[in-house]
Formats: sequence, structure tokens, C-alpha cells
Amino acid sequence: MKTTRISLNAFHAMAFGLLLLLLPALSQAAKPAPPKKEYYSILIYHLKDAAQEARMDAYLKDALMPALHKAGAAQVGVFKPVGNDTAADRRIYVFFPGNSAETLLHMPATLLQNSAYVAAGKDFIDAAWDQPAFVRQETLILQAFPGMPKMALPALTGARSERIYELRSYESPSDKLYRNKVDMFNSGDEVGIFKRLGFNAVFYADVLSGSRMPNLMYLTTFDNKASRDEHWKAFSSDAQWKTLLAKPEYAHNVSRSEIIFLYPAEYSEI
Repeated sequence: MKTTRISLNAFHAMAFGLLLLLLPALSQAAKPAPPKKEYYSILIYHLKDAAQEARMDAYLKDALMPALHKAGAAQVGVFKPVGNDTAADRRIYVFFPGNSAETLLHMPATLLQNSAYVAAGKDFIDAAWDQPAFVRQETLILQAFPGMPKMALPALTGARSERIYELRSYESPSDKLYRNKVDMFNSGDEVGIFKRLGFNAVFYADVLSGSRMPNLMYLTTFDNKASRDEHWKAFSSDAQWKTLLAKPEYAHNVSRSEIIFLYPAEYSEI
């Protein structure tokens, strides 16, 4: 009988070759999975007068927010536009996170299964047709950017009554150019510039469903209007931003932008 022998050097060579083959897989396994991106819902209630606004405040504070907490939303933000008291179209913005777009889309049906919500929100849920609680409601569903996959609570120290929250909306002339603008925020690190300059962002996100498409939105926060102006002045003169803005591959990717100055309702958690 023949005995096959493998020299020690040959064995080492085979082991080394096997290790080289396995290295890519081992490397991939060692990499931590990227953080899961959150989804967000923004409800916009349009109101005709102070009476409707007071009804909405009571509903949001006593019924909707506790029910959203029970459904899994850790924090709920409620905001009103600056100058809301004298506007013909009063508005209230409600922001809350979720684990999936499906969860957020089904939230109205989920809430109705909560008996405490139904009882506390009776004035809103059972409003008479000729005495509605609002004029119109919009629902936006968003997905967080990779550059900021989780929302953050703003680290503000100024008086709550003076705080300014800036909601920005950027629309693009085509889906391709929209993806280009989103890439500018993530791969181009526009998000990183805002973070470095202390803009206290709550979120940056794709609008997956809304009345204006294609569209992205983000919310930054400041102690007061003067702080907001100082931050944007610093941003405009920032060398990294100037370099990013000058890149030809990011030209003409925004067709319409909207800036809405908001302040947090007294009972808002963000």
C-alpha cells in the first residue's frame, strides 16, 4: 500500500491559499451592518380659525400623542408656523418616527383599535360634518437619509419660546436629478457640513409619498432667529460647502425650494 505524504511546506501553502479565498467573506462578516433607516410621518393640519386650532391642540395633546407612544413612537413633535396666529391658513405640523412605511400608512387604523384613544379623541373622531376639526389634512411619508439614519433631539439651550425650527423642502425637475441631490447630501457629505457647523438637525429624509414629488425634506433647529442667521452665514462661507456647490455633477438638481419657520408647541416633545 502506498502512503501519500504532504510536506509541512505544502500544507502551509494550501492553508494560506484557503485563507486568501476566505478573507473576503470573513471581512464582510466582520463589518457591522449599517444602522437601519427610520421612517417618518408628517401630518399637516390646515385650520380656519383659533377655535379649530384649540380643538386640534387638545386632540393632539390628550389623544394622539399618548396613542402614538403606545404604538411605538418614542417622541412626537408638534410645530406651528411663525405668524400662525394671523394667517388665513393656520397650520399644525405633527412629526413622528416609525419602523416602516407600512406601519405609518396603517397608523390611522391602528389608532382606532386603541380604546383610550377613541375615548380621548371623541371630539376629533366624531366631529360633525358642519363643525369639522380641520379644513384639510396632508400626510407625508419619509425615509431617513443614510447620512443620518436616525432622528435626533435638538441640543438647544435657549428659551423654548424663542426657538426657531427650519423645515426645508427641495424639489427636483426629474427623478434622476432628485437622486443627484440626495447623493449630494449623503456621498457629497452636505449632511456632514451641517453637523460640523452645529445646525442641530432633527432629520434628513426622502419624501416617499406627498403632494410634491420628487422631494426631500430636512428640519434644523436653533436657539433663536439670530442664531439661525449666524449658522446660515457660516454655512454660505464654508470652504467645504463652496467646493461641493461648485462641482458640475451637482448642477441644476433643485427646481423649487421652500423654507418654513416653525416653533414647537408647548407640549411638543421635540
